[in-house]
Amino acid sequence: MKAKSWYVVAFCLMATLLIEASSCTSKSENASTTATAAELMAGSTESSDPLENLKLGNARFCSGKSIHLHQDTAKIRELVAGQHTKAVVVSCSDSRVPPEIVFDQGLGDIFTIRTAGHVMSDFEEGSVEYAVEHLHTSLVVVLGHESCGAIGAMLEHADDHHVPGHIAAIVDCLKNEPEEQEVLQAGGEDINDRAIRANIVHGVKQLRESDPILSHLYKEGKVQIVGALYHIGNGEVEFLEL
Repeated sequence: MKAKSWYVVAFCLMATLLIEASSCTSKSENASTTATAAELMAGSTESSDPLENLKLGNARFCSGKSIHLHQDTAKIRELVAGQHTKAVVVSCSDSRVPPEIVFDQGLGDIFTIRTAGHVMSDFEEGSVEYAVEHLHTSLVVVLGHESCGAIGAMLEHADDHHVPGHIAAIVDCLKNEPEEQEVLQAGGEDINDRAIRANIVHGVKQLRESDPILSHLYKEGKVQIVGALYHIGNGEVEFLEL
């Protein structure tokens, strides 16, 4: 009986030591993971320049190294007091181009305005004005994308008015853009790509010339208004020289 008791005690001690060793290893691995995350946060993950910040985020997204900043409960609680967005992004509603994801941003980082073909009326311009005037956002990005359905519909119905429902209003808005009219008149095999880029150019011009708020702030250099093109195939955002 005594021998059996000794074996039981020895077995319990061995089990305890194995559990403790496993726990230490797990803690060590967790500490290593935490350190890596801290290193990432301390590295080139965020910039004081809002445009550079978006470029860094897109580079992470394209390389498969998104770190999903500002997507936790602590950030939720912080934002209760108010928002101070880094950038306004006016983009298409296309589900393949969510700005927060392609720029690897989180809660409170981007003031997003989305419509099909990123067409803008007074409502959208007013939304941009709100972010710039009241949230003190110093960067506005007009983000178009490849394979845009709104541009495709505009090209398909360039010579007719057989567009159903309220989609007609979007197509007509696009067809009436001076930049698009030039593209339609020129024609050519690459018309789709040129039409997409022309729509971005129009959106940038529209905001830069929008009175009384945006044009004034743009001319004074208090807000950047830039254009960008999202490449569907690889996730890259190309910032255009406009």
